[in-house]
Amino acid sequence: MPQIDLDDLPPRVAQTLSRLAPGEELVLVQGGGLVARLTVNAAPPPADPLADVPPEEAMVEVMEQFKAMIEDEF
Repeated sequence: MPQIDLDDLPPRVAQTLSRLAPGEELVLVQGGGLVARLTVNAAPPPADPLADVPPEEAMVEVMEQFKAMIEDEF
């Protein structure tokens, strides 16, 4: 199944997608034609995925993500 990370999308698109409620539909169009119709099946993830993680583990996760971003950039 294809997966798109909201962090990889332009901010306006990511914001629109993250605000969709369960059961709500999103229609994708190109050149006036219907490309896809998406329906939200589940509630969005919690705002802070590291909220339930102990602070030490959260810091390790943040640093790993930061390192990966730096390595991708250079």
